[in-house]
Amino acid sequence: MNLSSAFVDFAQLGADWVLWVLIGLSVVSVGVMIDRYLWLRQRDTNTEVFLREVRGAFQRGELARLQEKYKDDLSIPVHVALRGIAERDNGPDAVAEAMHAERARWRKGADRNLMLLGTLGNNVPFIGLFGTVLGVINAFQNLTVKSADAEAQTLRAIAEALVATAVGLLVAIPAVIAFNTFTRKIKLIMGSADEVAHSVLSITYGEKHAGPTTAKASEKASEKDDGGK
Repeated sequence: MNLSSAFVDFAQLGADWVLWVLIGLSVVSVGVMIDRYLWLRQRDTNTEVFLREVRGAFQRGELARLQEKYKDDLSIPVHVALRGIAERDNGPDAVAEAMHAERARWRKGADRNLMLLGTLGNNVPFIGLFGTVLGVINAFQNLTVKSADAEAQTLRAIAEALVATAVGLLVAIPAVIAFNTFTRKIKLIMGSADEVAHSVLSITYGEKHAGPTTAKASEKASEKDDGGK
């Protein structure tokens, strides 16, 4: 069996089916973009304002009110902070591990389907190029037919074949832009989550070390009062 002849016969199918594949991939790409945009748009918060509230809640002993206020918040930094605050009674180590686990859980959700966008952005142009190659092979087959308009048909077929490459790029470029944009957005959100987590942990450690000192100071004050009496 002559493989070259078999491939030429396969090329006679033309590039139309490749274009349909590219259209299908473009629909998938747009769907992922919309999904990631809707998911990410409310996942960040103003960390400066939120941390100010957190510090105030720790100082005033109003953590329950803070948790109630933000229980329905969709932002990842807030969820990470609340998860750590919920473990506050178990010590700083428990707080740190809880926030680390919460961050990892949200990171997994944030990365969902992003790899698909990256894969489409990197490989769709090659699919379009493959369609163009098939179209060009099919076009040159027209020259084997002795007819007056064979050359015109060949040039027209080559022009149509190049459409596959153009469509491939048209699908790939937005996918690459979206992938980079969402990756950057996730990086910023996770940076905010880290900032909040470290702040909550530092406050928790501060409370742990301040507790014994405060207790000793109270004991000394009591001893002085007893001595004075």
